[in-house]
Amino acid sequence: MKSFIKQFVPILTMMLCQMPSSQAEDIRDLIQPVRVSYGKTDTILISDMFYAKDYRLKFGVNENLQISYNSRDHMVSFQPKHGFIGATLAEFTLQGHAYAFPVIVQGMTATQQLHTFFYKPSGKSSKVFVTGSFNNWNKEKDQLTDRNGTGVYELSLPLEPGSYIYKFLVDGKEILDSSNQEKTPTGFDDYNSVLRIKESDSIKVFLHLGERTETADGMTFSFYYETTGPGPALLQKNIIALLNNRKINSSEIAVHDQRIEIRLGTHELQGEKVLRVMISQGGKTTNIQQAILHNGKPAGNTSDFSSWNDGMIYSIMIDRFNDGDKSNDKPVVHDSIFSQANYQGGDFKGIRNKIDDGYFDSLGVNTLWISPVYDNPDNAYREYPPPHRWYSGYHGYWPISDRKVEEKFGTMNDLKILIAHAHRHHLKVLLDIVAHHVHIQHPFYKKHPDWFGTLDLPDGRKNLRLWDEQRLTTWFEPYMPSFDFTKSTAALDAVSDNAIWWMNETGADGFRHDAVKHVPNRFWRTLTRKLREQIEIPRHKQVYQIGETFGDYDLIASYVNNGQLSAQFNFNLSYFAIPVFLEPGRSFSAVDFHIKKSFSSFGYNNLMGNIMDSHDKVRYMAYADGKVKNQGVDTREMAWNDPPTVDHPSSYQKAELYLAYMFTIPGLPAIYYGSEFGMTGADDPDNRRMMRFGDQLSIFEKRMLGETKKIARMRRQSSALRYGDFYTLLADTSIYAYVRSDFHERILVVLNKSEYARPVDLVIPELYRPRKLIDIVDGGSVAVKSGHADVSIPAIGWRAYKIQ
Repeated sequence: MKSFIKQFVPILTMMLCQMPSSQAEDIRDLIQPVRVSYGKTDTILISDMFYAKDYRLKFGVNENLQISYNSRDHMVSFQPKHGFIGATLAEFTLQGHAYAFPVIVQGMTATQQLHTFFYKPSGKSSKVFVTGSFNNWNKEKDQLTDRNGTGVYELSLPLEPGSYIYKFLVDGKEILDSSNQEKTPTGFDDYNSVLRIKESDSIKVFLHLGERTETADGMTFSFYYETTGPGPALLQKNIIALLNNRKINSSEIAVHDQRIEIRLGTHELQGEKVLRVMISQGGKTTNIQQAILHNGKPAGNTSDFSSWNDGMIYSIMIDRFNDGDKSNDKPVVHDSIFSQANYQGGDFKGIRNKIDDGYFDSLGVNTLWISPVYDNPDNAYREYPPPHRWYSGYHGYWPISDRKVEEKFGTMNDLKILIAHAHRHHLKVLLDIVAHHVHIQHPFYKKHPDWFGTLDLPDGRKNLRLWDEQRLTTWFEPYMPSFDFTKSTAALDAVSDNAIWWMNETGADGFRHDAVKHVPNRFWRTLTRKLREQIEIPRHKQVYQIGETFGDYDLIASYVNNGQLSAQFNFNLSYFAIPVFLEPGRSFSAVDFHIKKSFSSFGYNNLMGNIMDSHDKVRYMAYADGKVKNQGVDTREMAWNDPPTVDHPSSYQKAELYLAYMFTIPGLPAIYYGSEFGMTGADDPDNRRMMRFGDQLSIFEKRMLGETKKIARMRRQSSALRYGDFYTLLADTSIYAYVRSDFHERILVVLNKSEYARPVDLVIPELYRPRKLIDIVDGGSVAVKSGHADVSIPAIGWRAYKIQ
């Protein structure tokens, strides 16, 4: 089977791209850890691990792994040797340089738990299967049977600890597990059931950052190994340490009980480097501690944008943000289209005006993601699903040209000026790229219909919205043909070249990619390779690419690596977090579970996008105010007939609390326009209301806007919140407390979702040598006595402290 490379952070690419080519290593990427399963052979495409012009490499012998490399198809396979579970270093040479990367072998039998699925049909059923993320949605592999003749179908499967989504397939029809109340939306008006297998092993391990000490000839970096169970003494052979992609010599590593020291010389630390350290002992593997270094000094000690870890995204739907030019206000004329689904006047000049007014500077964000700028049709089109309402292409996702901008937004020159003004204000700009489909008016479809998938299937059905069955070719609407990149190299090259053209033409800094899982990996690999060769390497620049995928963690992660995308939006994490924040009986332990699950897929220092809402999701305030009770419920009729309002002042506090969480966890926070002050809205198009500013805001909205600025400023001024690790202190039904640490500072974040102020006794790890907590917002202090800190957290509120 093919394994996924777990993406921790592609930061080295940007840092080495900024170096003159004569100084840069042959491999510019930080090669990420590879996770493989004990008892299986896992195979990976080498270009997903790192970019190189020449892949003629040779792997060394590894006592724990059998590593085979096929130079013809550039596939590398890993087979763990008998009895080995843990982490090891895979070493190879390329063009005379030696490199290494971690391989983590996960046990298949020791940690698996047997789970039994039950299904009792209301009538007679002939065949019942379970299909889900644990079997790659195979609809014929795992069949439930009525073994005892009781009418209850069952099947037991061994599963690793983690979170899975699934459905039953009963006589060909997909249905939810009615005995399981936990479910998650698919993103397309449907649900999957959710299964969580908890880890039974009580022994936990964690590697903490220690101190950085300057020496006469270099630097010493210390780390502390924490384990909750008894075990043998920590030995040097248990430590894996890398500087960039180079194995650190054992002579530079010292072990003192549970304390590890890495001593690096001044010559080794010159330039941009990444230090990575982890422990593997007794089949247990710790987190990877990572420090990004500039001439030996850890990154993040300024508020300047030095890497994408510093990113804070603001999402703008152009037509709904700000009308800066009344002359291009030309809504589509049609007797059945309503204003919610038509153009409302937002344009490039409107965004530029807000840039120049300092709106984004004041808010504290530093990256603008703007909706698609392509020219869209001047006609209205009817939506395929009932009740078949009419829409315009105001959103930008119906492209009819590969090189023209929508005239209702402005001209190409207006777009270039917008991006130039953004750069003067130290704002990055992400363009929204639509690679899955075009509109039927697009010349690509008119001239090259063979580039596209078929609308009419052999069985007589329409290939419309078959999200899983025809995942890579399904059409979203009868007037939106989808590319079939699996059969057309010409289409693949044309669309990837077009994305490069837009970046070259406009000067944008990155892309947000639409409908990623409906486009094959081959396309993303082609586009990313072209970006490397045509933009990143020659211009010493890293292009940030973030995708949109609704699905399980493995599906999302399959697109996130050095050969494809930098990140994706973390919809799973937001989906599970929202009800916990808003429902009193739910515990933060569920949020903590999914954060840790996210780390296992993307790493602690990931670049994933953290959201509370978006242009495709119900606004958070609609949930917070109780207007929408559950996620995934179709609220489109509410959007048209009974759009929600905000009636409770406490709802703004609830939104502020979620923002405090979103801005203090690993990943990039992404604010959807209007959410900074609590704009509400049901489903599309109600979640795309016209933006409001200044005196258009209520007293409560103005107050929340001020709090959002405070939260964004806190993140911008804290290196640990942008580059640090994540260590949980407490997660219960009211309180979530965690520590973010880097070599500059340790920040303690405490969230309280209850309607009452809560005194909390927190146990601070002794290895932090805590003396007091300093509130980083108001400067107040709390003494730490014998490792205990008594803090008081306001109702539906939060505190952030620097541990001294």
